[in-house]
Amino acid sequence: MQSTRRAFLRFLAGSPLLLSELARGGDLASAPIEAPAQAVDVFDFRAVAERRLLPAHWTYLAMGVDDEFTLRENREAFSHWRLRPRRLVDTRAPDTSTDLLGTKLSCPIVLAPVGSQKTYHAEGELAVARAARRLDHLQILSMGSSTPLDEVSAARDAPLWLQLYPPRIWPAARWLLREAEGAGCPTLVLTVDVVMPGENRLRIRRFRRDENPECQPCHASALDPVLRGAASVARAAGFEPRDWLADTMTLDWAFFDRMRDATPLKLLIKGILTPEDARLAVEHGADGVIVSNHGGRADDVGLATIDVLPEIVAAVGGRIPVLVDSGFRRGSDVVKALALGARAVCIGRPYLWGLAAFGQAGVEAVLALLRRELEASMRALGAPSLAAITRAHVERKGE
Repeated sequence: MQSTRRAFLRFLAGSPLLLSELARGGDLASAPIEAPAQAVDVFDFRAVAERRLLPAHWTYLAMGVDDEFTLRENREAFSHWRLRPRRLVDTRAPDTSTDLLGTKLSCPIVLAPVGSQKTYHAEGELAVARAARRLDHLQILSMGSSTPLDEVSAARDAPLWLQLYPPRIWPAARWLLREAEGAGCPTLVLTVDVVMPGENRLRIRRFRRDENPECQPCHASALDPVLRGAASVARAAGFEPRDWLADTMTLDWAFFDRMRDATPLKLLIKGILTPEDARLAVEHGADGVIVSNHGGRADDVGLATIDVLPEIVAAVGGRIPVLVDSGFRRGSDVVKALALGARAVCIGRPYLWGLAAFGQAGVEAVLALLRRELEASMRALGAPSLAAITRAHVERKGE
């Protein structure tokens, strides 16, 4: 019955009657999808994920920090940019392949690093790796993965990029480098935007991990009492563990130089939002940058990545590749970023929605939908390949 209703709603979506009703303020509620193939866009998976996850887990997945200004701006900023189509170009078989740091990719859509994926599905990172393998997408594994690196690598059956949050304590950072090298990771993604994590008031007030029974199956472990004990001792001595963590996670260019000298692996910097830092990244030997505000989860500076991307691309001047993430939900979003100079786009929440909704099949469906939308946008632009997408295909509203 629900599938029949959904088919009817799809029919109405192209109807002038629907448009006029919405223009008058009407609302058309859609039943949740029951299978990945029923999805019209990635937001269909969001609705299912919200219903299937525990409230605490959904809140953590959906939230931003502080006033969530950056979280909202990431999506709203795409309306600042309009695509400029070209006609009478043969785009019957759009070529979405590209080369990134010596790796041939069939698609510029990359799976961004997200920790603790078993929070959203029992198979966690393994389900994502199998989906990435089946559809041939690059996967960046989080240092906070809930599945060991070697298991995820085996499931992907291809080298993974590894994201690091290295502490400023050099022996610990060096150990992380050696682990990555031993696992055969060709590229490391150094995340530098978590210096003083912001907070979300809803999460603090309603989902206190130590008190909430929903959280105990995920977070309770043999190590937790030790960590809580250490935190209590630190506070008794007048030292706040949160301040210590912020101090340990605050890196500088001297630390990056030390990492650069200590490993032969390619090293990208994730969390760049200004052209000044992009130029410094080039000067200090970074192999690439990821323009990122952590999806609005690290701080609330309000800079949407799609808006700052052009000036960062200009600052880099083609010397290293520029990737981008935060807020990408449609194939047209991806095309806008490519037209503004990005080499690839990383997605996070959309594939987690798919994972939470339907496991591996949901991740595959999300990737397939985004790729179809990407190809449709390329056809509309008159761009038969990614190389054919240029700055002339996009304009800023009001310019």
